[in-house]
Order: sequence, then structure tokens, then C-alpha cells
Amino acid sequence: MKKEEIKKLETKDLEEKLNNAVKDYVTLKLNHQVSPLENPSQIKIARRDIARMNTELHQRELNK
Repeated sequence: MKKEEIKKLETKDLEEKLNNAVKDYVTLKLNHQVSPLENPSQIKIARRDIARMNTELHQRELNK
């Protein structure tokens, strides 16, 4: 997800997407440990998306 897409989401939707992204990230890591992924850079992309979402949530919390 891009930064602009994340900013457009409501807080509730963003939290939901973050929870789903974390679950997907854990699944990716587990699958990669069992058998190598075809594209291991997916793990890095997922981790960065999670960080972007956490950053936006934190910014929203500070701006209240």
C-alpha cells in the first residue's frame, strides 16, 4: 500500500487492514521457512506496509 492510500482510510479500517497484514506476514514467514517462496521480497514488502500503517496510526493518535 502506498502512503496516500493509507491516509485515505478511516482509523477503524486501517486497524483492520493492519491486523490482516500482520497475519499475512506471519503466514509468509512460516511458509518461507518450510519451503522457499518464489519471491522472497514479498516478506520485505509486507513488513514495510505494516510499518507504514503503524506510523499512520501513531500519527493520528498524536494529533488527537
